[in-house]
Amino acid sequence: MEYGICVLGIVPLRKEPKDQSEMISQILFGQHFKILEVKTKWIYIHLASDNYKGWICSKQYQEITYEDFENISLNRFPLVLSNYSFLECLDSKELVPISVGAILPFYNNGIIKIRKRKYIFKGEISSLSKDDIIKYAFKFLNTPYLWGGKGVLGIDCSGFTQLVYCLCGITIPRDAFQQAEIGKKVNFKSIIPGDLIVFINENNRIHHVGIAISNDQIIHASGKVRIDLLNNDGIIHAQSNELTHRLHSIKRILRMT
Repeated sequence: MEYGICVLGIVPLRKEPKDQSEMISQILFGQHFKILEVKTKWIYIHLASDNYKGWICSKQYQEITYEDFENISLNRFPLVLSNYSFLECLDSKELVPISVGAILPFYNNGIIKIRKRKYIFKGEISSLSKDDIIKYAFKFLNTPYLWGGKGVLGIDCSGFTQLVYCLCGITIPRDAFQQAEIGKKVNFKSIIPGDLIVFINENNRIHHVGIAISNDQIIHASGKVRIDLLNNDGIIHAQSNELTHRLHSIKRILRMT
């Protein structure tokens, strides 16, 4: 089996091996994976961070050894907090643009290393503290909604919650229905800032998630990352005062990595 790592800022993860296929998620710099299948111009991968699978262009990754794969899996390396920053390659002086949530493999005193290449990083690093969940969530305010997105220029609801928790040292799955299955269920009156709030559609299927700011406010990605009102029924749009998402459950996320 072969192994790889993302060496670009954001790479689309697609449902099928073609450029026109649906983007189901995005891979950030430094995320590593197993290669399950190889086709002309495409590889099918299994992400180590959240077990997500999909296709990426074969020009958009670097192969790594099993030893590198295991080292990155077993160690907690810093995560980028800066919305926009650059890595500078020590040899070529080329700049690699990266975004919030990128992983800095084998980081040491501002230097990261991927195989033979070394890069300088001068941006901010996340705290990996659950005390910063709301502060980090606010970094994404007004980020436009993008199906499959995981960046400050486009993000979906579960990508938003996953990335915010990740910056705080908490690993959760990628999709809303998967996120609804973890954590400890609490009642509405017990909501605290940072709780995961889960919502269902008209078919009683889980389709949306957000993060509680308080027991009557939520931050979530719907059209854009926004703050709305929250009550026993669900999300109340702050401007129209209409119910937009129906409440399913409140989860206190306890699983740490």
